Amino acid sequence: MIDPKKFLDELLSREVNFFSGVPDSLLSSLCFCIEDTLDKNHHVIAANEGNAIAIASGYYLATQKIASVYMQNSGLGNAVNPLVSLNNKKVYEIPLLLIIGWRGEPGIEDEPQHIKQGEITLEQLKIMDIPTFILTKDENVEIFLDKTLKKLNELNSPVAILVKKGTFSDYSLKAYEETKYSSPLREEVLEEILNLLDEKDLIISTTGKTSRELCELRSKRCDSQVDFMNVGSMGHVSSLALGISLGKQNKRIICIDGDGSMLMHLGSLAIIGQLAKENFLHILLNNFCHESVGGQPTAAKGIDFGLISKSLGYKSYIKISNIEDLTMAWNKISHLKGPNFLEIEIRPGSRNDLGRPKDSAKDNKINFMKFLSNE
Repeated sequence: MIDPKKFLDELLSREVNFFSGVPDSLLSSLCFCIEDTLDKNHHVIAANEGNAIAIASGYYLATQKIASVYMQNSGLGNAVNPLVSLNNKKVYEIPLLLIIGWRGEPGIEDEPQHIKQGEITLEQLKIMDIPTFILTKDENVEIFLDKTLKKLNELNSPVAILVKKGTFSDYSLKAYEETKYSSPLREEVLEEILNLLDEKDLIISTTGKTSRELCELRSKRCDSQVDFMNVGSMGHVSSLALGISLGKQNKRIICIDGDGSMLMHLGSLAIIGQLAKENFLHILLNNFCHESVGGQPTAAKGIDFGLISKSLGYKSYIKISNIEDLTMAWNKISHLKGPNFLEIEIRPGSRNDLGRPKDSAKDNKINFMKFLSNE
């Protein structure tokens, strides 16, 4: 396997010293190494992949130095616009080094939301005229990067490194002062939310561990699996919930979101504030990190979601940071006309034995729609 520190050092020695992106589980050790090594002027964890492309392109314009953008291949959807209308040779011709985790690689078992993306990743990059070099655990890093950067410099436009699963070895973070948390774990909060639901509540949950924990809690309680678990399309759960709420106004729609997801497409909140009906409750489980892909920090620290939500049209906002206050907040917000916003600060962490939904995504959709049609 490739030592992420060696890989980063080889890039730095070739004057690639600026990185931006959205963390990915296949790249988590490299992402941690970058975060550990570079200051905030040379490493930006972006809100979404298109955001990262633009930031890195701006750095190149200012310095004439090649910048790198890392992402999961599912993030190519967010990156297509700037890659073809900003960086492409037919427009501004701005070179970038893309480092992309290859989730759903054909022949490698993965989660359902990654299967189609994995099948089309190479073709997507080809359509965008982005030469692609596949990185495996057995590559000679120096030779590989020389070849990749030679092509980038020849073309003066983006080149991609597609990283296979298991390419990078683990990375040990430098010693840091452990943060003391008094807030609850996400699973504890989800369990209490389930205790507080009534028969007119529908849950739409975001991707990652939120939906996985919700699914396991339902099984533990022997509940029907009728929540819509949005296992893919990160950042779009609130828009999905808005559409459901507009079509089902006799039910309270509870959108359970995460800080990384919400920040990815923050503009969606403006549409919710304008259009959502009284039945919309937006819950933010905020642990200030991308926990499902490694725990790298998000930009949520210091953001006042109360000011944001109210300025965008949400009718009320409540913030809590412990289980004891959840019932009181729930009872209060239940009597208020929405759309409403409930922020719950949680601490990072999940069970090591956390499972995954046994039903397929399509089965989840069918069960959800059948539940709605049988009212």
